[in-house]
Amino acid sequence: MRPQGSPAELERRRLRAIDLLQREIPVHVVAERLGVDRRSVRRWKRAHRGQGRAGLRARPAPGRPPKLTTPQQRQLARLVVAGPEAAGYRTSLWTCRRIVDLIRHHFKVAYHPDHVGRLLRACGFSPQRPQPRAKERDDRRGREWIQQDWPRVKKPRAPRRPPDLPRGDRVPDAAGAPAHVGAVRRHAHAVRAHPLA
Repeated sequence: MRPQGSPAELERRRLRAIDLLQREIPVHVVAERLGVDRRSVRRWKRAHRGQGRAGLRARPAPGRPPKLTTPQQRQLARLVVAGPEAAGYRTSLWTCRRIVDLIRHHFKVAYHPDHVGRLLRACGFSPQRPQPRAKERDDRRGREWIQQDWPRVKKPRAPRRPPDLPRGDRVPDAAGAPAHVGAVRRHAHAVRAHPLA
């Protein structure tokens, strides 16, 4: 797996490792200081011995080149920030299909909707879900209901059991013998009866 960082950062890390090795610091200590595996440090040492500084250069990442160039990605980011209405849509919600249409229209490049998320993350965006909100919602009436009606319909809290009261169906009376306060549970899933007052 390719390590994290730009090619310049990777090359600096390798050069730092060679500098430390030339000071006769052991490979395992160099690896620990740089946060890399010992095998990587040994591989860099061999490459430096065989090719010099050229052997430590970071090579471009393998794989298919991106369909959009870096300037096109910046332009796409500006289009997304401008909003869907500016692109001709009636609502202010970007979807993957809308982004695909935007890319096809502006850059003449085809993307599958499932891959647009990766492209948007590369442009610095993160997926967001809109807050569901009823069109008929009236916030003022909701606040009034919570202040006026909710206290009336809310169930009162059950009285708290004293902390020194033992748990179970029987509570000891003054003489120490357990007094019956409810139905005896016959099954593990049975609900306990409330004590009679």
